[in-house]
Amino acid sequence: MDFLSSLQMGVATALQPMNLAYCFIGVLIGTLIGVLPGIGTSGAVAILMPATFTMPSVSAIIMLAGIYYGAMYGGSTTSILVNIPGEAASVVTCFDGYQMARQGRAGPALGIAAFGSFIAGYFGVAMISVLAPSLARIAFDFGPPEFFGLMVLGLTLSTFLGSGSMIKALLMVALGIVLGCVGTDPISGTPRLTYGAKSLLDGLDMVPVVMGLFGISEVLINLEQQEQRNIYETKIRGLLPNREDWRRSIKPIARGSAIGFFVGIIPGGTAVISSFVSYAIEKRISRRPEEFGRGAIEGVAGPESANNAATFGSMVPLLTLGIPSNVVMALFLAALMIHGTTPGPLLIQNHPEFFWGVMVSMVVGNLMLLVLNLPLIGIWVKILKVPYKILFPLIILFCLIGAYSVNLRVIDVAVMLIFGIFGYLMKKYEYDGGPFILAFILGPLLETALRQSLIISQGSLGIFVTRPLALTSLLIALLFLLFPLLPSIRTKREKFAE
Repeated sequence: MDFLSSLQMGVATALQPMNLAYCFIGVLIGTLIGVLPGIGTSGAVAILMPATFTMPSVSAIIMLAGIYYGAMYGGSTTSILVNIPGEAASVVTCFDGYQMARQGRAGPALGIAAFGSFIAGYFGVAMISVLAPSLARIAFDFGPPEFFGLMVLGLTLSTFLGSGSMIKALLMVALGIVLGCVGTDPISGTPRLTYGAKSLLDGLDMVPVVMGLFGISEVLINLEQQEQRNIYETKIRGLLPNREDWRRSIKPIARGSAIGFFVGIIPGGTAVISSFVSYAIEKRISRRPEEFGRGAIEGVAGPESANNAATFGSMVPLLTLGIPSNVVMALFLAALMIHGTTPGPLLIQNHPEFFWGVMVSMVVGNLMLLVLNLPLIGIWVKILKVPYKILFPLIILFCLIGAYSVNLRVIDVAVMLIFGIFGYLMKKYEYDGGPFILAFILGPLLETALRQSLIISQGSLGIFVTRPLALTSLLIALLFLLFPLLPSIRTKREKFAE
């Protein structure tokens, strides 16, 4: 099927009234999640995933994707007006966005953030459409050893690129893999780690685990913090950047889009990392570096473009290889598997209407976001004033309903509450939940790939040495594990964590 025919199929799928409605709901909820500090994209996707179980698979992913990239848009509003990032990826936007607001330039800051995100979104969709089919064709040569090597590399990078202690991150990966093995052995059929509990024979359900880890724990950790949201009171006017703003911003937007997309493709790469990299590059090459941190519009345009482009880049390894590059993509993988759509090399070939429908919906969703973000700024500002004592009980209620509705079992509610407390303790003692969830979801796939490889080689580990791609992936993973032993590398990671 040629490109034009595929695109035509995608347009027909995305423009169906039902899919348009789900796209709008997704970007609206995503913007709301981004505007409200303390909830997070991972928690929102986990909480709302059960609501997609009765939808067609393409509609479900269209809505979840809308939530993902919509949250990146919304995060800039709180960063600029409140100096509190609604999303972790919007931390960098606080540096210059809030200073612009204090100078009476909140309008141009919000405007360039929206337009930069819009341009980066279209760049991301175009790059996915070009790269994904080619990468999927290459992936046909992959076997179990190659997939095992790539998954090990992805888990390693998720620990290396994250902030905080790498030892703690590796512990979370190990725990995630162990808990992912709970249930019935896929080959021998014997129970593992169930301790006689019949309810665990099918393993720990991913939805209550993630809801507890990112939903309940977020509420618990925020309850012990004093609520303080001082919205900078200023008239928001002049949302359209002037010619000088555009002159200073167009190159940072272009660079941020490219940086964000390719950082997003890397397993373990996140929108947070891409925005920091973009900001550092813009400050380094700027003729006026002293303005950064004092209201430089480049410090808003580049990072906002980068974090949005990264959300699209992260979908490439998921859709073409079936390997998630971050926590949200791991949730997408689970959603796809629940809907019976297996991501990987055969996705584009077997389900072209799904792939191209999602791509076109992203184009439509980006246009919707531009309409939502600019004219409705006043409404988002009012929503910022919603007190947490109203917001948090609603989050807990949605979590309880969502956990129970998956299998209609009380045990799932108990699992969610247990992991909610576990997630709270993780945040309290600075353990990163990202590597844990990635390992929990990838663990069974990793085990299957390993055991298939050993069956093919009749028990010989030499299969990982004789297959070039598998060997390369494992060697790179080993190098990243050894890097923190070097004093200079360790110092840089600690500085990034601060």
